[in-house]
Amino acid sequence: MDANEKLLCKENFDLEWIPVRAALRQWKTYRAKRLSLADSTGAELTGSQALVRALVLKRLLEKYVLDTDEKNVGILLPPSVPCTLVNVALALSHRVSVNLNYTLNLQTLNLCIHKAKIKHVITSRKLIEKLKLEPDCEVVCLEDYVPKLTLWDKISSALTAKLPLKTLYRKFGIYKIDPDETMTIIFTSGSTGVPKGVMLTHRNIAGNSIGCREYFHLNNQDTMLGILPIFHSFGYMATVWTVLGLGMIGVYHYSPLEPVQIAKLCRKYRPTILPATPTFLRLYLRKMKPDDLKSFSIVISGAEKCPVELMDEYEKQLGVRPGQGYGITETSPVIAGNIPMGRRITGKEPLPKDASLGYPIPGFGIKVLNIDTGEPCKPGEKGMLYVHGICVMKGYYEDPEQTAEVLDSEGWYKTGDLVTLDEEGYIFFAGRLSRFAKIGGEMIPHEGIEDMLNQVLGNSVEEPLKLCVTSVPDQKKGEKIVVLYTELQLTPEEIKAKLLELKYPVLWIPDASAYYKIDEIPILGTGKLDLFKVHEIAESIGKAQV
Repeated sequence: MDANEKLLCKENFDLEWIPVRAALRQWKTYRAKRLSLADSTGAELTGSQALVRALVLKRLLEKYVLDTDEKNVGILLPPSVPCTLVNVALALSHRVSVNLNYTLNLQTLNLCIHKAKIKHVITSRKLIEKLKLEPDCEVVCLEDYVPKLTLWDKISSALTAKLPLKTLYRKFGIYKIDPDETMTIIFTSGSTGVPKGVMLTHRNIAGNSIGCREYFHLNNQDTMLGILPIFHSFGYMATVWTVLGLGMIGVYHYSPLEPVQIAKLCRKYRPTILPATPTFLRLYLRKMKPDDLKSFSIVISGAEKCPVELMDEYEKQLGVRPGQGYGITETSPVIAGNIPMGRRITGKEPLPKDASLGYPIPGFGIKVLNIDTGEPCKPGEKGMLYVHGICVMKGYYEDPEQTAEVLDSEGWYKTGDLVTLDEEGYIFFAGRLSRFAKIGGEMIPHEGIEDMLNQVLGNSVEEPLKLCVTSVPDQKKGEKIVVLYTELQLTPEEIKAKLLELKYPVLWIPDASAYYKIDEIPILGTGKLDLFKVHEIAESIGKAQV
């Protein structure tokens, strides 16, 4: 075990870090009379006010909605003050929050509901009607239940909130929380198939939160801009529990795709931390002004590769340089990141390396193994990344077979990502095993082909995606490269000729007949390319053309 992992190993875990315990402590002390939560509806709550609201919600749900033995509770709410408070209320009730992805199609959404055995989904009528959602369980629209609250419900919650902190801990059984109990079930994005229910414990979320605090020097003077959906593991860990547990201010907007409203929040609250994806960062680059983002000292880009050109343009136009971070739902999620220059407090922190995914944060041990031999890779050699530590998931919900495929008996998690490590231990992404085609016995990276095509076509990193690459079964070659596009500046024949002229590997060059025009590139609510949908479209078009 290296020093990085030892800092947050199980033996060193402090029960004060349990997320709901830390949140109550901040609301009762540092944030009691200070702003704690705000959102774009105009809601603003101090810590004391937030505590009262959370207790009212807890009382409402226990009295009017949930069965006594009901453990897993669904939530369909966008990033907002109510969403944060519902998650706290369920944690106080010792229940498991299942923040569901409202951007999924109805069939997949209901599959998640059934897999997690959810009886009730807490939501808002506005969201249900806007997205035309029909969850296959009992729908609890908060607006319909608030009028049921009695005056005593409100008075009782307000009086309870005034109790001393340790009395609150005893009253709500906070001392009895087992750190290894499941705190949340977060479904994977489904980008490569059917979503899996990832069980994350109180220890997982606390460990990742504290690891990020140590690595990025987060403190209670920070303000987090919460635009990532809470059904995303980073949105859940960072914009809910890191904000609450470290005594930050959380400022929320329900959609990351509305730069005008987000800019207004930025000008009003001057947040210091922006977690986003390259897709969202490109949008802000086009739509925001330098003054809108000048307060940020940390802009972390995750979910997909962030081009260095985008970082350069961001810094040039908006005065802040994004840094790449790396994480996976199964690891709570942050594994590594690049520390912005402005957060290098001691001068001993790892310097940012733009092309890298960063250096592992405290709480993780990592190793890279050759995918064929299983032997450890030397610096610069590509292999499968395995991670170990306090933040690695408990497992997939009621799916021991899939859990065993990725999690060994010693707790090492197989990420499915191919990486290289340099001599200093920085992680460099080399592709996902699932984003490869095997042609002529050679593994061909989809992302490498995308980079090649975008370079030849002159597609700018600031623009929305114009193409993506996948592969479909082929009788002759085993697999066939397919390009889905919305716009091409050259014909497929001209692209092929240009690539041959530039001496790209022949196996990498898509056939001119393998370009399929579509209306838009499928993107998940998290900002990632929807790999499952991309593959589905490619197969469907291919079959239709046969």
